[in-house]
Amino acid sequence: MDVELREIHDSDLPVFYRQMMDPEAVWMAAFTAKDPADRDAFDAHWKRIRSSADVLNRTVLVDGDVVGHVAVYGQPDEREVTYWIDRAYWGRGIATAALRMLLTQAPERPVYARAAADNAGSLRVLERCGFRPTGRDRGFANARGEEIDEVVLTLEG
Repeated sequence: MDVELREIHDSDLPVFYRQMMDPEAVWMAAFTAKDPADRDAFDAHWKRIRSSADVLNRTVLVDGDVVGHVAVYGQPDEREVTYWIDRAYWGRGIATAALRMLLTQAPERPVYARAAADNAGSLRVLERCGFRPTGRDRGFANARGEEIDEVVLTLEG
């Protein structure tokens, strides 16, 4: 299995949109758009982040197929990571490999991450990439329609 990162192409966006329609993946991610099915909001979001100098965003490929995306964003000293991998590819180490690759392209430290406290898979990915839990918080999870516990993690220099 060959995992690669590349710049995002316009043709990747329909794949990302389809991935956001997976109710199980959206529930697990928890902190998603208010309405993942709102294509206009999706398009506006991607237009904004693709044009932002504060975002390093990459498409994740496995054996040449688009399986998700990974990004680091935010101001210096407040950089945060995010990623999305198609549920059909969960549990294969793809998110870990993609995040590790991205972190070599974005050497600023510290870098932060947040994950729903019950999202064991995402917490495992972050910890395998060197992030350590540094706090807990509560936030409104659009995908669940309620406030939930989240873990704050930090990757130091």
